[in-house]
Amino acid sequence: MKGLVYRGPGQKALEEIPDPQIEQPTDAVVKILRTTICGSDLHILKGDVPTVKPGTVLGHEGVGVIEAVGPAVSTFKKGDHVLISCISSCGRCDYCKRGMYSHCSVAGWMLGHTIHGTQAEYVRIPFADTSLHRIPDGMDEEALVMLSDILPTGFECGVLNGKVQPGSSVAIVGAGPVGLAALLTAQFYSPAEIIMIDLDDNRLEVARTFGATQTVNSGRENAVERVKALTGGIGVDTAIEAVGIPATFVLCQDIVAPGGTIANVGVHGAKADLHLERLWAHNITLTTRLVDTVTTPMLLKTVQAKKLDPRKLITHRFALADILDAYKTFEDAAHTKALKVIIG
Repeated sequence: MKGLVYRGPGQKALEEIPDPQIEQPTDAVVKILRTTICGSDLHILKGDVPTVKPGTVLGHEGVGVIEAVGPAVSTFKKGDHVLISCISSCGRCDYCKRGMYSHCSVAGWMLGHTIHGTQAEYVRIPFADTSLHRIPDGMDEEALVMLSDILPTGFECGVLNGKVQPGSSVAIVGAGPVGLAALLTAQFYSPAEIIMIDLDDNRLEVARTFGATQTVNSGRENAVERVKALTGGIGVDTAIEAVGIPATFVLCQDIVAPGGTIANVGVHGAKADLHLERLWAHNITLTTRLVDTVTTPMLLKTVQAKKLDPRKLITHRFALADILDAYKTFEDAAHTKALKVIIG
């Protein structure tokens, strides 16, 4: 089969590789119908995730059809259409029982990280019974690719960790796909103000169509002053960091109100300053998290009920044979206006 193989920092190639096989009784092999590229894949290519070894197929999102199952798989059978979770869960360890699937003692973030991922024709899914979701008949499978990672990430790491409440004020720093996913799911809780901050006017305009009440281009105006002006000089109740660079982490510290929460979502590949010299007395809560995908079943129901429309995040489509072009388009989002690209 063909797969997009990581060859070290800055290096990737579409290569012919062996088809995956059932290795453990709890495995399933899934034929990929649709997959996508994540900002985490770009962090890997930058060298920010050294645990990814050269030779690994990238990707941790997708939908597909089950090709084969191991003898211990009881929930799924060949031919079932499934949503692939970006996090694999054994379902039995202490962390899994606590809903912290990302810290599963034998699994967690495996796909495109410690084992071959989804940017290929087929993928092996460990712990299939607890790491796949059956797709109800009639649902838009392309749109459901957004439920593999970015929507639960924005919701769990941003909205839930950020303690978004009815009538509260929220600032989301970074209007990329995950920041926009946080914007969409924050509206479940009816905050009074959602301020989106970014350098890209196109993404800020998209954010307005998605429900942002205010937008701030931090390249043209002082974001701290603007946010303070919008919040009566106080700052926001929730600041969601959805970029993963030191400057945006500091910006969240500058705009959060006393008693507020900073919810870090971004993948940080370099150290960032925490200004405790001024925040130590401000009753600030700082949260970090890798998505657990514990909310995926709920999000699937909201999509099925047409309360959430993930299709709005899709801007480009490519065949697997053109995945290198898909990466170029995704990497150059400032010019291509790409949000999420679908491959398949």
